Amino acid sequence: MSAASDFLSIAIIFAFVAIALAQVMSMIRLVIGPTVGDRILALDTMVVNAIGLIVLLGLAQGTQIYFEVTLIIAMLGFVSTVAYARFILRGDIIE
Repeated sequence: MSAASDFLSIAIIFAFVAIALAQVMSMIRLVIGPTVGDRILALDTMVVNAIGLIVLLGLAQGTQIYFEVTLIIAMLGFVSTVAYARFILRGDIIE
């Protein structure tokens, strides 16, 4: 193995740990709250962290299918965040 691949492996491991820590902190914010807006933001942050973890998994395994999966999850995460926020603000999703 070359020095570049060793550095890449260490960087991927560090990124996994950092994003996993961010995910745990988002889960804590989701449970603690204190407002509904904080919980919505925590859910959205968890979606972004999950996308980051999946991208890192694709980098670690060297496959490209995970990148397509992240696009689908990003679209679903955006729509669900908007729908949940709209439900909290107006009480109805579809008018």
